[in-house]
Amino acid sequence: MRSVLIIAGSDSSAGAGIQADLKTCAALGVYATTAITALTAQNTTGVSAIHGVPPAFVAEQIDAVVNDIRPDAVKTGMLATAAIIETVAAKIKEHALPFVVVDPVMVAKSGDRLLREDAVAALRRLLPLADVLTPNLPEAEDLLGHPVRTYEEIREAARELQSLGPRNVVVKGGHRGGESSIDVLFDSRGFHEYASPRVDTSSTHGTGCTLSSAIAAFLARQETVPVSVKQAKEYLTEALRRAEPIGHGHGPVDHFWRFRRD
Repeated sequence: MRSVLIIAGSDSSAGAGIQADLKTCAALGVYATTAITALTAQNTTGVSAIHGVPPAFVAEQIDAVVNDIRPDAVKTGMLATAAIIETVAAKIKEHALPFVVVDPVMVAKSGDRLLREDAVAALRRLLPLADVLTPNLPEAEDLLGHPVRTYEEIREAARELQSLGPRNVVVKGGHRGGESSIDVLFDSRGFHEYASPRVDTSSTHGTGCTLSSAIAAFLARQETVPVSVKQAKEYLTEALRRAEPIGHGHGPVDHFWRFRRD
């Protein structure tokens, strides 16, 4: 059984965060372990409170898991504070953890901020440990400090982000609009594009968590990065297409669509 260690925050409505990560890994046949970095009180309409986990306890969780269940890949999501980011980076290096996928979670779909402003610089220091970085356009803009709007700017942003240390960068194009959703992967060999028909995401959240966890799951299953990104995007696109309304705001995608009859 292949396993993925997920280091991220909890979403009490179960549409994003650790809960979405666990469902994604389960759907893709990979065992997921966790180190929780923050608790959120939230539902589909927004986040009402955030309680950060002490960094020392985040470290304890990582040690406990890794010393028993060695992960085949790692995914980081909401890290909340600079101190937690620095702790996670130290543990990744200490344990020489493989295939690290960094989803630079900064803002929830509702607009609530999930990463403190003073933690962005610390997040940049985590990037050299990433095998795959998966920012959406607003996250790419925050990390780079300039707008990323056009198709050419997306490609250049992927190249620029890779220069900060990650071995592979996937810039997600979902915020750009248009008939197709185009994600751009930049690796040591150049650019790869992954296009899919655009699916309305106005009533869902957790798409970034789901995509990055799916990439980590496929990497754990020993797929290459380009194949992992391709299969993860296909999985997410169908999960979005089959999503049904839950709650009064942004509900979850259908993580288990593979097991449902049409």
